[in-house]
Amino acid sequence: MKEISVPIDAKSGDKADKVAGGKKNRLLFLLLPFVVTALLLVVPVPTGLHPYAWYYFAIFVGVIVGLIFEPLPGAVIGLTGVVAIALTSQWVLFSPEQMAAPKFKLAAQSFKWAVSGFGNSTVWLIFGAFMFAAGYDKTRFGRRLALILVKYLGRRSLTLGYAITFADLLLAPFTPSNTARSGGTIFPIIANLPPLYGSKPHDPSARKIGSYLMWVAITATCITSSMFLSALAPNLLALALVKSTVGINITWGNWFVAFLPLGILLILTMPLLAYIFYPPEVKFNDEVPRWASAELAKLGRLSRNELLLLVFVCAALIMWIFAANFIEPAMAALLIIGLMLWTGVLEWNDITGNKAAWNTFFWFATLVALADGLSATGFIAWLGKEGGTLMNGISPTMATIVLLLAFYLLHYLFASTTAHTTALLPAVLTIGATIPGINMQVFCLLMVTSLGVMGVITPYGTGPSPIYYGSGYLPTADYWRLGTIFGAIFLVALLVIGYPWMVMMF
Repeated sequence: MKEISVPIDAKSGDKADKVAGGKKNRLLFLLLPFVVTALLLVVPVPTGLHPYAWYYFAIFVGVIVGLIFEPLPGAVIGLTGVVAIALTSQWVLFSPEQMAAPKFKLAAQSFKWAVSGFGNSTVWLIFGAFMFAAGYDKTRFGRRLALILVKYLGRRSLTLGYAITFADLLLAPFTPSNTARSGGTIFPIIANLPPLYGSKPHDPSARKIGSYLMWVAITATCITSSMFLSALAPNLLALALVKSTVGINITWGNWFVAFLPLGILLILTMPLLAYIFYPPEVKFNDEVPRWASAELAKLGRLSRNELLLLVFVCAALIMWIFAANFIEPAMAALLIIGLMLWTGVLEWNDITGNKAAWNTFFWFATLVALADGLSATGFIAWLGKEGGTLMNGISPTMATIVLLLAFYLLHYLFASTTAHTTALLPAVLTIGATIPGINMQVFCLLMVTSLGVMGVITPYGTGPSPIYYGSGYLPTADYWRLGTIFGAIFLVALLVIGYPWMVMMF
């Protein structure tokens, strides 16, 4: 009995140590945002900046630190920041001149600012797009699309890579969460494929085909996330930040045209590049199309709800592209949601029970308010002036390249594209706006369309990354090596192809 009890106690002790270590780390991450904020509050206010703007910035940085380490859900972090600023608005949000105005009411103005993000049209567009994704999931139309492509392109490993890429491409315009699109729809399908080839996770056999398929899938979703405004939630946040920071409005069509040639090139070449840099050992298999055919047979014929969903999402896409001057994109999304509810494609419980949608809605609403506060307090204007002074004398082209390189490579420091966008985009845009001769429309498009492709560089760079990294088919060394290679390819392509194209078009 003693021989048995020793390893059991040891294991229990190890487990207890891990739990204790986890609690200590969580406590550290909980305290870190407050510590960072406190340290910034005691730093002398920079020359030329109002004290209240610096205090606002200190709290904002604390929120960003919280978003990076996530001791609590992002929505909770954002809410905490908004409430903290609203409660201390007399010192951190409003200037003495504003508060001295005759009709100024501090409590009312503080609350109005705190909830301002919930009235932002971009936030509602994000919510609407999540409902579209719920329709794809409930009707199983997204799964059907992926299986059809696998059925017809799955005999060869290379064409199977293209099938996965095209499946993501078809879903991307209507799915603002690349985690839901790739991690929730694509991954469950392709996870069934490697065993058909005898390819197992955490095993040398992973290289037979599993490794190739997983890398193609995560790379494809990064490309499509840049290709469509509505393919990545932070894209929509970026849209709001661009408008509030520099006053430029980017439409769905502008975004699509700006990235179109580069997107087509990357979509057509990426599976082949992965085939070259990370080749599968198995090149051919007849089992995959047969498996996809069997799965399609289980789904049966297109249902009424699938057909309605297809009509509705196409109608939304048409309104987003061609009718933006007549109907607000967010209102178009709400119209389609109403139609889906009235026709039974979705039920009201699907709306109220969609935790991911409501969580994102709440999270982004607070982030929009927080980011807007940086401009309202004058911090962004001051930062732009200082940054412009540092880049004085640099040509507009060189400044654009330098700022894009910095914006892109700093993503190594972020485990959230949302945190990256909120923290850095307003500052980069403001600096760009101070450079004489720079084409701000092109500059903004270049920055925002980089948000998707930069997610490929690390195993934590975008939402689906941890899913594929944790699949057991992509060893750590391979992921970092491939992330560096493909991240460099995407960055160079953005500068060599995307930038000149945007200059020509805009």
